[in-house]
Amino acid sequence: MRWCPNTMLHLLRCVRLRSCTRRGRSRLPLPVRETWAYMRLLVQSLYFNSLTDSDVVFDSVFEPVFWTVDYITRWFGMVFVCLVVVLVGSIMVIAYTVMLPLVLNSYSPPWIAWHICFGHWIITVIIYHYYKATMTTPGHLPTEKNDSPFVAVCKKCILPKPARTHHCGICNRCILKMDHHCPWLNNCVGHFNHRYFFSFCLYATLGCLYCVISGRYLFLDAYNALERFKHLNAEKPGVPVTGMGQLIGLLPPGQTNFLTPAPPYTFMDRMTHKCIIFMWVFTSTVSVALGALTIWHAVLISRGETSIERHINGRETKRLAKKGRVYRNPFNYGRLNNWKVFLGVEKRSHWLTRVILPSGHAPLGNGLTWDAGTVKRDLIPV
Repeated sequence: MRWCPNTMLHLLRCVRLRSCTRRGRSRLPLPVRETWAYMRLLVQSLYFNSLTDSDVVFDSVFEPVFWTVDYITRWFGMVFVCLVVVLVGSIMVIAYTVMLPLVLNSYSPPWIAWHICFGHWIITVIIYHYYKATMTTPGHLPTEKNDSPFVAVCKKCILPKPARTHHCGICNRCILKMDHHCPWLNNCVGHFNHRYFFSFCLYATLGCLYCVISGRYLFLDAYNALERFKHLNAEKPGVPVTGMGQLIGLLPPGQTNFLTPAPPYTFMDRMTHKCIIFMWVFTSTVSVALGALTIWHAVLISRGETSIERHINGRETKRLAKKGRVYRNPFNYGRLNNWKVFLGVEKRSHWLTRVILPSGHAPLGNGLTWDAGTVKRDLIPV
């Protein structure tokens, strides 16, 4: 067989180009080569999987996005925790340095006793439950072999998973009765700290509402004071600026002459008013956002399900509805029983000692086994 010179030249060029490409690829850093190989594997998995559906394609295509979000959330968890500590600490400083002196000087003794008792109680339960939710382990699969029943095998841990157990990509391990991973706690919300998380959300919402309601008149006074003294002469404190910059409506009560000096308005007065405005606006915003989250979790607890199980149960309900069947949550014991199991209430006194007052009691059960089946009777008589 005879080869044309042009053909031979073309083959040599192809071999040389291929060898140069291989040498250039081998010189790439190892993380780049691993990432490229991982991306190729994801693409090839779309073609060699006989069970491919829309969920598999979506997970495969957005796997790099999920990995990036998990990585950022994992490393910025402490930043979110520090932010919560700073914000809560700032509200406490304002409450003790600004609000408390005003309460002591202007309220009657019964109201003073009420604000001091309720304020210190709400601060105590908020700090306690946030600390416990952050530091308490949510519950992990035991490392040693156990005889607990399992319903599936984790695809990432390659370990048998009991009921209500799910894998957390951020913590990179399976969590017992996992609800979600909370970046504000830098921890997963699971079987052993779910009650602490919900109690923190509930009491933080009540604390914010308390600040909003009790400080509404102080907020209006501080806002009007800042507006009234906005146009005061900076070079001569207490002297209003004449001309278009001064409005008669912003003058102090009883002052109508522009040449009459206004009461002194110091830097501390301005900072006090700004602190009151900041506290009221911040607590108003948090009470709305955190209140909505608290209501949502309260509904889930009443139904005996977690945030993850809410999606699973919804999907199963639709799937069985197409077959003419009704899906029932096997972990729903009735509203009252669901709350008793969640809060760990076993007798009447526990509503005070375990719910209203800070309590570190463990939840009912070990998180590995669960009583299935809808129960109508009262599981825990009180």
